[in-house]
Amino acid sequence: MSTIIASTAQRRPAFWSTQLYGYLLILPALSFLLLFTHYPAVATIWESLFSASRNNHPAHFVGLDNYMALLDDDIFIQSLWNNLLYALITIPLAVTLALMMALAVNRRLAANSLVRAAFFIPSLLPMIAIANLWLFFYTPQLGLLNKLLALFSLPAVNWLGEPGTSLYCLMAVSVWREAGFFMIFYLAALQQIDPRLNEAAAIEGASRGYFFRRVQWPLLMPTTLFVLINASMNAFRIVDQVIAMTNGGPNNSSSLLLFYIYRTAFSFWDMPAAAAMTVVLLVILAAIALIKFTLLDKRAHYQ
Repeated sequence: MSTIIASTAQRRPAFWSTQLYGYLLILPALSFLLLFTHYPAVATIWESLFSASRNNHPAHFVGLDNYMALLDDDIFIQSLWNNLLYALITIPLAVTLALMMALAVNRRLAANSLVRAAFFIPSLLPMIAIANLWLFFYTPQLGLLNKLLALFSLPAVNWLGEPGTSLYCLMAVSVWREAGFFMIFYLAALQQIDPRLNEAAAIEGASRGYFFRRVQWPLLMPTTLFVLINASMNAFRIVDQVIAMTNGGPNNSSSLLLFYIYRTAFSFWDMPAAAAMTVVLLVILAAIALIKFTLLDKRAHYQ
């Protein structure tokens, strides 16, 4: 009995030493996580509960008044609906296009490396360069799209100057840029699938469509979940593209949520209102992530 007690007493210092060593190893990453993620989130929530300090009037606690004011802000409501529509359209299109591109370049074809590079290059370009490139397509009268319309004797369209088309023009740019980036993840996942599964399916006479539905697609579910979460975050953090191409116009038809937060904070200098909108954005992103993990994580095959 005394031997067991002595052995236990000797293990305790070793156990705590190992635990302390492990916590010291994660301390740098944990410090950055707390400093640049958790602290800003808590500070934003706290600031959203106060009024703006203006004309030598200090800020005072107003509770949920900033959140209630958002319900009467027509531009906020429009920006929110624009962003939801933006996400509803761009996420499925970008993910579907990325998967199709990955399936296309996963085969052994001539100039395969060149095609992969062509698909991936748009995701490497800075947004300002991309915006100026697409402005060449959308420019009234002189733009490439209107030149194509003129070939068929169709009238020119002010793509970014019409409320009915400006938001969809931004969507096209986002899908074009993000599909190549997501393609890399799908391509990596496809190359991890055991080739013997394809050989067995070919021996059994399974078509490519059947093999994709029954084998490839279930094995791609972890990658799809990862891509969907990233696509959702990207859809709600668009701001530089809006500034460079439309500046939210015309008549706020292309105003997105983060762009309106930016304008409220740094043009109108209403930090508490911007903080309240940021909290709403965080809640939306958390809800989307929770729904996707709840619905898709059970169908993901990680091994």
